[in-house]
Amino acid sequence: MSTKRRRRRKSRLPEELVEVEVVALSNEGRGIAHVDERTVFIDQALTGERVRFKYTRLNTKIAEARTVDVIRPSKLRVEPKCLAFTMCGGCSLQHMSSQTQIALKQDMLLDQLRHLDVMPDEIIEPLLGPEYGYRHKARLGVRYVHKKEKVLVGFRERGSSFITDTERCEVLHPSVGVIIRELAECINQLEAKRTIPQIEVAVGDNQTVLVFRHLEELVDADRQILISFCQLHSLTCYLQAGKPDNLELLYPSQVETLSYQLPGLGRAGTGLKIEFEPSDFTQVNPEINKRMVANAVEYLELKASDSVLDLFSGLGNFSLAMAGHCKQVTAVEGSQLMVQKARHNATLNDIVNAEFVYADLYSDEIANAPWLKQKYHKILLDPPRSGAAEILPALKKMQASIIVYVSCHPATLARDAAVLVNECGYKLSKAGIMNMFPHTGHVESIAVFEKIKK
Repeated sequence: MSTKRRRRRKSRLPEELVEVEVVALSNEGRGIAHVDERTVFIDQALTGERVRFKYTRLNTKIAEARTVDVIRPSKLRVEPKCLAFTMCGGCSLQHMSSQTQIALKQDMLLDQLRHLDVMPDEIIEPLLGPEYGYRHKARLGVRYVHKKEKVLVGFRERGSSFITDTERCEVLHPSVGVIIRELAECINQLEAKRTIPQIEVAVGDNQTVLVFRHLEELVDADRQILISFCQLHSLTCYLQAGKPDNLELLYPSQVETLSYQLPGLGRAGTGLKIEFEPSDFTQVNPEINKRMVANAVEYLELKASDSVLDLFSGLGNFSLAMAGHCKQVTAVEGSQLMVQKARHNATLNDIVNAEFVYADLYSDEIANAPWLKQKYHKILLDPPRSGAAEILPALKKMQASIIVYVSCHPATLARDAAVLVNECGYKLSKAGIMNMFPHTGHVESIAVFEKIKK
């Protein structure tokens, strides 16, 4: 027997169901049980429940599984709103009550901070918003399934490359979420239905955009089908054959730029308008974003004489809001294109006291950058999942009185918090979660560091 065949046979998972008692919840919300001296992490199982599960991955000491039957449910269990929840990978926590989800996420943040002995003086009340229809940005998979003779549109199945067979998505903005089946039927009519792999969804305050990625040129008849569909559902339609920013407007013939508002911020509190393209990074949950930006400005305690540094500044989501409350903002971003767009948004909002700079914040080459040698009273950090470790030594030299850190990954926030507290002379005055992604294990959080006075 060949080695390849032996490996295939060894990796084959048991078909029979296993019945267990769930003894705990993991940080990401999976049930934990113990079977044959293995720790088993079980999707959609809650502490105290008795369930039957099927293995999805099996190693010597650790296994993963999915719940098939709940024999004795927990009082914390609720009926998922989405009919495809058990299969779809877009959400992982719809079987939990909202209160349980929030407590889990707060515990995830605090556990990471506690592990590195950097607990906050104050735990901020969780920032909550809409639980359904909140998602304004998404990338939907598309696949023609020959056996079913139809197109599927949606998020991928849990732990699989297959597209979930569903008629609607409860977390997507309703302009798209309630017409998933109709969208799939539209694509199924196309001659090019086998060569459209994904649809980018971007919802602004002024319109909903669908960007159809296509691998082959669309014939006129296909284009007309898409135009008719988008016209019927009041959608803006782009085609993308090349790079993400290489978009062709299909319908309507002229369109406004996507935008969102930040009310009560900007010059004299008149509000801000932020324009963006469908492929640009923006926060998926606009209601949480509005309150997050307002809270960050409040936590910084900005004064009219303050100079502020905004790192990983993107489109200017925080920079432009801060500019209305201080003397000067220097915003640094690692994408030249986003720097240009942030400058455009500053001009759009008549903001003249914000400077936008391009720099790779993960590079050693920024050590001699002119903007690093300036004096900053306050600093805002909004890094990607990898955190901000590379820039922290420079922040130590700046001696800013307050640093507000917005994080999308508790582990890297805790790592960076330990450096700020133990090496840079700050205390962690407050921290808490923001429920940017309800029904998922994703944890968005905010932390406030204050310089310890000698």
